[in-house]
Amino acid sequence: MTFLEGQHPRVIAHRGLALKHAENTVGAFEAALNSGADILETDVHLSKEGSVIVAHDPDLTRVAGRPGLVADFSERQLAEMDLGFGEGFPTLDQVLRRFPDAKFNIDLKTRAAVDPFVEVIRAHGAENRILATSFDEPTRQAVVNLLPDVASSTSQSMVIQARLRTWLGLPMERWAVPPEVVALQIPPAMYGLALVTPSMLRLAKRKGLEVHVWTINNPDDMRRLWAMGVHGIVTDRSDLAVEVRGELFPELTLG
Repeated sequence: MTFLEGQHPRVIAHRGLALKHAENTVGAFEAALNSGADILETDVHLSKEGSVIVAHDPDLTRVAGRPGLVADFSERQLAEMDLGFGEGFPTLDQVLRRFPDAKFNIDLKTRAAVDPFVEVIRAHGAENRILATSFDEPTRQAVVNLLPDVASSTSQSMVIQARLRTWLGLPMERWAVPPEVVALQIPPAMYGLALVTPSMLRLAKRKGLEVHVWTINNPDDMRRLWAMGVHGIVTDRSDLAVEVRGELFPELTLG
């Protein structure tokens, strides 16, 4: 199995599907898969003892309504926190074990998480169903150095370089993309500069990259982006995205 095998367009569930579950929990991931999502998107931090915890924010204010950092608490304490619907923080080990066939798009939020993350991925033999990335290029590079078989996506610095080249009309050939990078994952705009443009799509195609856009929750925006040729939508509403995909690409639902 390779990470991007199968047909696109792809629905990438941003932190699972958190309608009747807390985000980034086992329940949210299960709901996203049941809705028809192709890939689960999530993030990781470290607990106090160094366990790899599935969580987006470094602090607990937004998701748990309390002060403190994820790194201040043990794996057990984090699991017992009620994030909503009686669900706590899972570990990466738990979600890989619970969903042995699911693909995960994982953003490492801290450089310190690299070695523990690599250990968990190796323990599950999950290299081929993981896309490992980070906004921070040194962190991303550290992961792929240790896990050469994992897929990856563009870091923030790569995206900025690509957009500047298309904006200034610089030669596309000189935008260097490492071989493990399989996707250009971008928001619609960054620093007031549009990113999802025809020139960026052409550049991605020329480099053999899929384009995944985040975080898109409006069905009309989904339709517009897929009409442009985007390969994947990263969304909090995988249920809606699956419906829209079925409208636009009914042939994908025939099998």
